[in-house]
Amino acid sequence: MIQIFGTAKCKTTRAAQRFFAERRIKVQVVELREKGLSKGELTSVARAVGGMQALYDRESARVKERGLQHAAPNDARLLELFLDDPLLLRTPIVRDGQRAAVGADEAAWKAFADAAKGAG
Repeated sequence: MIQIFGTAKCKTTRAAQRFFAERRIKVQVVELREKGLSKGELTSVARAVGGMQALYDRESARVKERGLQHAAPNDARLLELFLDDPLLLRTPIVRDGQRAAVGADEAAWKAFADAAKGAG
C-alpha cells in the first residue's frame, strides 16, 4: 500500500493525494502533526531517496522557527531531529514498500501508481 506522509496544510502533500485519488489508487495518509515515521521507516526512506539530507527541508518555516536553517547536521543528528520533530521533514514523503520519493516527484508517483495498478 502506498503511504503519503505530510501535513494537511502542505500544497504538495495535497497534490500527491489528488494525484493518486484521480487514478483511483488507495493510499494511506499519515498526518505528520499527529504521527511521525519510526526510526526504521526513516532509515528505509532515507536509503531510497539518497540519504537523510534529501529529507531535510532547510527552507521550511519549522526549520527557521527552531533556528536550524544555518545548521549543517550530519545524518545521525538529522535522524534524531526527525524522530523528535517530524515537521522538519520535506513533504510529502510518498512510500511504496522499499521505494520512496520526497517532494513533488510526479515521475516517481506515476511509477508507484503504475505498479499499484499492476498489482491490483
